[in-house]
Order: sequence, then C-alpha cells, then structure tokens
Amino acid sequence: MSVLKEPAQKMYVLDTNVLLHDPRSMFSFTGALVGIPIMVLEELENFKRESSGRGKNARETVRYLDQLREKGSLSQGVSIEGGGALRILFSPEHYAEDSPLNTGIVDNEILLTAAAYQKQGFDVKFISKDLNARVKADVIGLPAEDYLKGYVPQDEFYKGWVRVQVPSVQLKQDIPDTLKEMAKENPFVINEYILVESQHNPFNYRVFRYVGGNKVFIDVRAPKFSWPVEARNPQQLMALDALLDPSIDFVSLIGPAGTGKTFIALLAGLHEVLVTETYQKLLVSRPIVPLGADIGYLPGDVQEKLHTWMQPIFDNVEVIMHAANASRRNQPEMNEAVEDAQYENNHGHNHKKGKKHRGKEKRTVIGSINDLIHHDKLSLEAITYMRGRSIPYQYILFDEVQNLSPHEVKTLLSRVGQGSKIILCGDPSQIDSPYLDFSSNGLVIASDKFKGQSLFATVYLETSERSALSSLVSELL
Repeated sequence: MSVLKEPAQKMYVLDTNVLLHDPRSMFSFTGALVGIPIMVLEELENFKRESSGRGKNARETVRYLDQLREKGSLSQGVSIEGGGALRILFSPEHYAEDSPLNTGIVDNEILLTAAAYQKQGFDVKFISKDLNARVKADVIGLPAEDYLKGYVPQDEFYKGWVRVQVPSVQLKQDIPDTLKEMAKENPFVINEYILVESQHNPFNYRVFRYVGGNKVFIDVRAPKFSWPVEARNPQQLMALDALLDPSIDFVSLIGPAGTGKTFIALLAGLHEVLVTETYQKLLVSRPIVPLGADIGYLPGDVQEKLHTWMQPIFDNVEVIMHAANASRRNQPEMNEAVEDAQYENNHGHNHKKGKKHRGKEKRTVIGSINDLIHHDKLSLEAITYMRGRSIPYQYILFDEVQNLSPHEVKTLLSRVGQGSKIILCGDPSQIDSPYLDFSSNGLVIASDKFKGQSLFATVYLETSERSALSSLVSELL
C-alpha cells in the first residue's frame, strides 16, 4: 500500500554520511517522511565492500531497506516505525536546470534532488554530517542541518569530576563538612569524583568518589604499586581508582594529548594482569583511522602492519617496563606476588606458584613485550576484527576512540564478555573522521549515556604531563 503523503508534508532527506554514521537514522524522524536519494544507494554499494565500521554500517543500512521493501514499493513509500514513512527519491526531469552546482558530482546530485522535491511543495530539510554539503545546501536555498541524535554540547559534556573548595581545616576531617551538606542536596551522580581543595591553596587537596547508599563517599588514595610509578595529578589519581576498582566494568578516559590517558590505562592493565591476576590478558586495540596513508600501505604482513600501527602502545609499555625492571634491580627483595606473576609470564600456567618451583634463576619484573605476547598476557588487535566476538576475563583497552561513531562504540561495548573490563581512551579535540566532531563521536556519547551507572566511571584529564614544548604546541596549534 502506498503511503505517499500530500505535498507540504515534512520530508527529511538523508545524505549518505548520515546512514554511514547511524544505520538506524532513517527511523529517527517520528511521524515524518524520510527520503533517501537513489544516488545514496549507489554510494552505499561502494562502501559496503569495506571491512571497516563504515562498511558494516553500509551493509546494515541496506539490510534495513531490504526488510522495508517487503512492505511495499520503496519508490512509492512504505510505513516505518514511529508513524512515518520512507521513500527512495528519484531525480525529477530537468531537476538540475539553472543550478549553480556541477551535476557531475554525486554530492551535488543528492542536493539537487532534495531541492527538486522542495520545488514540488514538500517541506524539505536536508540532513548531512558534511559541513560543506550543508553550506552548499544553503547556497541553493535548501534548509539543512546536522544529524544530532545523541549530540552532546561541548560545554555540557560529562567530565566525571567536580571541584569543591573548602576551608583547609576540613581537609583533616574524614569527610569534609561541606561535602556532607552538599550530599543532602544530591548534586552528584554515582561514581563522580570530587576534588576537594583548600580555598587558599589548590595544591592542598583530597579526592573523594561519590557512591551513594550508606557509605556515600569513598576517600580516594594513591594505589600501592609494586613498581615506582604513581599518579602525577588529581585526575590521574581518579583514573587509577576507577581502573583498579573491580566493581567498575566500564571506564572512559577523555582528555588532550599528553595527559597520560593511555599510559595510566596500560599501567593499571599490566598490574591487573601480571600482579593481581584479576584478568587473564590485556587486550589493546586502536581504530585504523590514519592521518596519512591507510594501514594497507604499510610494509609487511598483518602482524607487522599492526606493530607499526600500535607503536604508541609499545612506547608506553616500554616506559612501564623500564620503571618496573629498574625497581627490580634496585630492590632485590621485590614483592613475591610480582615474582610469581613474572614467573608465570615466562613459564606459563602449568607450574604451580611458590618459591620451590621458581628455583634460583634470575628474573625481571616484566619480560619484553614479545614475551608478554608470546605467553598470551598481551594481545594487540585491530578494531576491524572485533565484530562477532565475545571477550571474557580480559582487561580491554580501546585507544583513540574519538574516531569512532556511537554505533561503532556500541558494537565494541557489546563484545565485552563475562569477567572483563573495558576502557575507552581518546581526545575529542583531535578527530580524524570527516563526519564526527567533539559532540557527536562515540566516546563522548557513550560517556554521557552511561553517566550515573554504578558499573561506569569517566575522568576528564586536563593536565599535560609531557614537556613544556608539547603543552605549548597543544595550546597554540
């Protein structure tokens, strides 16, 4: 049955990038007519061959359209959930006459098709993630806007902590009186951190975490590592608290370059795998969204390509290894738990722990990265190959997540199996994807959606711990 409405009905015309961003976007316009130009389908045909998240979204979009096709003719319009309808749009005859746009470009043909339906009397709004496409739409008199489902304004995104100033005498109390009074008004969310500073000296501070219930606040203290590595600022202390708390299954670390997001996450991960043995393995992955040539242009096989692509991870692990091994040389009486963890790392789990099994051989705290990989304590993988997996009993770190869409992040979070912990790291101000920004990327959206959940915590790290030059570069460039 045709559900084509009379002219003057609201029609939302979707650009290709909207469907690649969110395959279910076609169902997001309640009670309206959704139009998809035929050129968009042709572009989806090209993208669906990719093994990337973009390719997956293209295939998912086509599957939705195929299911709708069973309800009737897509060219005439079919009913969709939410009380609206969806229709595939064909370019009317002479649709490009007197147009200032070059009709040899697919993006322009999509715009001109939308404009043609506007001329027929439909109240058309063009929806695109492409800023330039929206500008060109304005040039030809076509109303256009970004696809804003899940959009989080930059000045409203959840940082995971707040700053409270109190008289210095209150810092000596178990729980400062000011915090107790504030808790009565319930201004905090579960697992939100409070940086309590002296009114006259910001370097005199304590950190608390709001947990609600009878306990209300947890006094956050520096963790006792077996390695000479520690938090350098309050936000890193908050991050370590969340990363090492077994009751928190999902942690997001957000912040500019140089704030230590990846380093802190790797430090906690190695400690949880090698020392406390809370997890069987540390799995690390990054999206393949390069600044220059794709990973396919790198030399070598898949593992060699990944090694090059994961070099920032190797750099951070080597720093931790250096500190741990230096500590072992300087402290021969190293904690037995660390020796046991290292022994199992070098010899596998077939040996029972205990000094009588370790003998007198000389050991280091952490072997080489290759040793960790060989003994299945560390795994480096491309996000591309995560789809369809369920990952149990692992500490899972996804880095550079700002380059993923909310739909892609949802896919990653759904991979987490029983007994696993997942950490998302990224800098929303450094996005390489052309259709994502600070307010629409998967890292920020996921953090906002999980706010207040007892199994989630997030920390925005604001202090750079790199060189003065690096900090100045981030500020000026």
